[in-house]
Amino acid sequence: MLLDATGAVAKSYGIAYTPTVFLVDRDGKLVGKCIGVRPWTGDKGRALLRLLLAR
Repeated sequence: MLLDATGAVAKSYGIAYTPTVFLVDRDGKLVGKCIGVRPWTGDKGRALLRLLLAR
């Protein structure tokens, strides 16, 4: 998790909307990107996170 108080990281990644979530696997490979609020604690969100953690 990153809090970008100055906006420097957002600018370097070209982020125009918040929240923007990048899903990165254990090897540092980008496996997904979500723009906007998502129900990460709902059934679908937890299932996705479990799947990613199993990789």
